[in-house]
Amino acid sequence: MNRRNFLESMAAGACLAQLETGRLLSAQDLSRTSMGVCQYSFSQSPHTSSAYDFLEYCHSLGAGGIQIGLDSLDAGYLDKLRRRAAELGMYLEVIVSLPKKDDASGFERQVAAARQAGAVCMRSACLNGRRYEDFTSLDEWKSFVAGSDRRIALALPALEKHRIPLGLENHKDWTADEMVALIERHSSEFLGVCLDTGNNLSLLDDPMDVIAKLAPFAVSTHVKNMAVEAYPDGFLLAEVPLGEGILDLSQVVETIRKAGPKARLNLEMITRDPLKIPCLTDKYWVTFPERNGEYLARTLRLVRSHPPARPLPQISGLDAEARRRQEEDNVKQCLAYARETLGLRAAV
Repeated sequence: MNRRNFLESMAAGACLAQLETGRLLSAQDLSRTSMGVCQYSFSQSPHTSSAYDFLEYCHSLGAGGIQIGLDSLDAGYLDKLRRRAAELGMYLEVIVSLPKKDDASGFERQVAAARQAGAVCMRSACLNGRRYEDFTSLDEWKSFVAGSDRRIALALPALEKHRIPLGLENHKDWTADEMVALIERHSSEFLGVCLDTGNNLSLLDDPMDVIAKLAPFAVSTHVKNMAVEAYPDGFLLAEVPLGEGILDLSQVVETIRKAGPKARLNLEMITRDPLKIPCLTDKYWVTFPERNGEYLARTLRLVRSHPPARPLPQISGLDAEARRRQEEDNVKQCLAYARETLGLRAAV
């Protein structure tokens, strides 16, 4: 039997098995990955304005699920979204905002809606910006920490009532050790981490150390790869397609699967200009009283030893349509890498 006949027989066998169970696989089914896509992978796509539309779009790209905010809390819409995800064999994770001040009613409505839509978990973050840019003093940072603790405490009753887990992202705010301490302070089976595999490079954490420490708490993920390059005030940090960065993604996936096996792997491929990490400036260090030169030296060694194979992405000169095409191409490339190189194939 030659290779072509072998492949044809394998495909026929798969189709026969599915006919016996009442479902015929399409060619797209056979090429899908189990990796989902986070909405933040797109800034120009019209599909992110609707969770239902995004679900259909990501299915067409071959993804296994989506992570997105809900555009409607209408019960009929949520039921429709849940049914369609089940029909497509895809999962849904919902992005929510933590409660603000002393009112958790709006947050609970989001949690109840996510539950009705069939979400397997939710994702949130304490800080939408970046620690080294948003805070100018240690007192400001301490105030943020206290406020985050209050917001998480307000959120927990709704999570426990509706029995759905929430993953807090390490969003260029908490170091790995601080994130572990945060989760342990609030000790709940419904509170964990949305483990971002690249963000903490900006805080001078070793990326594999971050993954090892946070994976046991992971209920969700943002999988990405990063490229780095020196610049006068520190280094540049850029998201790049999965196969092109400095992270050993096979080791990343293995670590997450062993320590946090329930966490689904979501792609967050942000197509943008590199971020400046100004770790050689005084302002950068004001919120890191316990960090020392060891962190800086280790990270700068990492940067010097991993020069980019090609120029870091520069997106700002592109028009909206060119950016949209680049975003889609990057996501498609990443999903193909997840399926073919990382072996993350959808169950059929």
